[in-house]
Amino acid sequence: MSVVRHGVTSKNKQRFRCRNCQKTFIWKRADVKSSNQFAWFRSWIQESDSIRRLSLLSGHSPFKLKQIKNHWLNQDPPKLATLSSLKYLILDGTYFHGGYCFVALMNSSDNTIADFLHTQKESYLSTFQWFNKLNHHGLKPLAITVDGEPSVIRAILDVWPQIKVQRCLYHVQMQSMSWLRTFPKTQAGCELRALISTLASIKSFEDRSVFLDLFDRWINAHFSTIQGLPNTSIQFKDLKRTVRLIKNALPDMFHYLHDPNIAPTTNSLEGFFSHLKSDYHRHRGLSKAHRISFLNWYCFFKNIQKNNTF
Repeated sequence: MSVVRHGVTSKNKQRFRCRNCQKTFIWKRADVKSSNQFAWFRSWIQESDSIRRLSLLSGHSPFKLKQIKNHWLNQDPPKLATLSSLKYLILDGTYFHGGYCFVALMNSSDNTIADFLHTQKESYLSTFQWFNKLNHHGLKPLAITVDGEPSVIRAILDVWPQIKVQRCLYHVQMQSMSWLRTFPKTQAGCELRALISTLASIKSFEDRSVFLDLFDRWINAHFSTIQGLPNTSIQFKDLKRTVRLIKNALPDMFHYLHDPNIAPTTNSLEGFFSHLKSDYHRHRGLSKAHRISFLNWYCFFKNIQKNNTF
């Protein structure tokens, strides 16, 4: 049959006319239609556009756009990361309403999300099973930066015994300063708070040596004072647990000075979570299954945006 193009009705439809019988017909482009619908879905996820706004932009009814949204939410996004190539990671979790926890692994070299876990809390069992699965799929990291959750660190070391676990300097600093309070009640507390406030700014071995030397001097100068405080006093408890935190974290606080590929903090992932929660709250009210799918697709779109692959 010989045909000639007779016009275009829309991006995904073209009108043709038969040269023999002079009848016209419409040739629908299913691939273009699917691509357009995926673009509206991406705008709903990544740009946080509402169904009402997308209806105005696309010309589709809200009901049609909800169908498009649900169609893609019922599917899993493709995996982008090649686990065997990832060597330096950042791990952190964030909680949503209802006791739901979203734990993510970020590639520290380009800040893309390597993998994620949906769970009730960051427990040893849930993270160990997750790490073990990733290990079997080829993930062999050299170093990982964490916030300091003991059960998660134990799970990491049980799966990858040789890995370097970098404690997030920002978490150590903020937790210590929270315990010491804004206005410590003792001179020892004031001096320790001032010293800890410099922790996240350590950039060289010289800075580390200065910090360790000042911390040792503080211990020697105030040890007897701390011991003399009543065990039931708030000042004693604040100082005691702050010192214990610093001492426990010290062996894993400065790996990044030996290897610049190791992230000293989890701030990159914290920033990702901040944007994620802001965008998610614009679509609150999703079912549990669609909430999980939303988070999965959100990570997918953010990854391809950073890699410029879409």
